[in-house]
Amino acid sequence: MMNQLDSLQFREVMGRFPTGVAVVCARAHGSAVWGVTVNSFTSVSLDPPLILVCIDRAAASHDKLTTAQTFAISMLAEDQADIAKRFALEPPETRFDDVAWRGASDGSPVLEGAAAWLECETNGVMPGGDHSIVLGRVIASGCSDRGALLFFAGAYGRVVT
Repeated sequence: MMNQLDSLQFREVMGRFPTGVAVVCARAHGSAVWGVTVNSFTSVSLDPPLILVCIDRAAASHDKLTTAQTFAISMLAEDQADIAKRFALEPPETRFDDVAWRGASDGSPVLEGAAAWLECETNGVMPGGDHSIVLGRVIASGCSDRGALLFFAGAYGRVVT
């Protein structure tokens, strides 16, 4: 286990690696919707199509998201930093207030205006330190022509080409 100083340095170093920003969402027991902002998300395999996403064990929505049989990931567009902040900081019960979304085929929320989205079946959950690693099999996807929201050195940004 790292001491506090090492953890802070590790966080600073990893913050120098630009990542995309996504919101992972699920519908719990057919009714309530849950979501959280993540940047630890990547593809694992093309055949079969698999992704993994890491969810902080301290997140209020952790248990709902890691026990869901299906979930959706909305990869945020460059103008959706406010949504990233909302799903990272606001109470889970109010995160979807005034946020436009549609239900994927399983009912999981897909946020409107996202750069891209994936609908996944949970294929396994593994411990990963202070996070849970969720492996998902992609069953549907889509994308727009919108630019992606990035996170670098503690700030949101966009791709400049």
